[in-house]
Amino acid sequence: MNGAADLLSRYLRQRVELGETELVFEGQPLRSLKEAASVSVAPTPSRTTDRTTHRPIAAAGTRPSGVEPPPLVALGSLGELGRIASVCTACELAETRNHVVFGEGSAQADLVVVGEAPGADEDRSGRPFVGRAGKLLDQLLAAIGFPRESVYICNVLKCRPPRNRNPSPDEVASCSPFLQRQLALLQPKAILACGTFSAQTLLESSEPIGRLRGVVHAFEGIPLVPTYHPAALLRNPGWIRPVWEDLQRLRTLLDAE
Repeated sequence: MNGAADLLSRYLRQRVELGETELVFEGQPLRSLKEAASVSVAPTPSRTTDRTTHRPIAAAGTRPSGVEPPPLVALGSLGELGRIASVCTACELAETRNHVVFGEGSAQADLVVVGEAPGADEDRSGRPFVGRAGKLLDQLLAAIGFPRESVYICNVLKCRPPRNRNPSPDEVASCSPFLQRQLALLQPKAILACGTFSAQTLLESSEPIGRLRGVVHAFEGIPLVPTYHPAALLRNPGWIRPVWEDLQRLRTLLDAE
């Protein structure tokens, strides 16, 4: 056996030992790994494909680690959840990110702010809402009595879409279990959903943000106030007034708790 073939055979044996059973190319199974590696191995138990386990999927240019992470619902702290998120390869954004932007803030926060996805500044720093839109958000929250350190801030997506394009449905589906577990652990008194994708994801709605805002909704029993994303305000200063109305609605809601 020549050197290249020997290296390939040894690599395939390693993948089998890690529990993989198929050779994947461009997302399509080509043949059994046992056959490709020409080895005999004991059968491995089937693995769940439930999305709540957040098992990494095989995609072009990536491979599963072979180590099954625990189900997200079994994780009892934000720290544990963040460590799983930091090595997530469930969608192609793992190939282009610099940092996973998990979220930050007080674990005892009454208010959780949920944005859409990290931008370039967030991808570089690993922190949510740190660019121009983040500074505007800080000012708006402070104006209603919520300094940044008193709230928890995160996004639907934990990785930046290239060129800040809109999140794809597959990316939202892959990443939203992290957000759902974050909210389950935090149990805030209210949620501020900033932007179309944030509000639509949490409310399971296809309505535009202009129709969703203006009233109080609920996510898993938690009051939710949708509003325009701060980045949209930088482009459309005329939306400052409706956002201020949403924030006043949020402040009134929290004062009544």
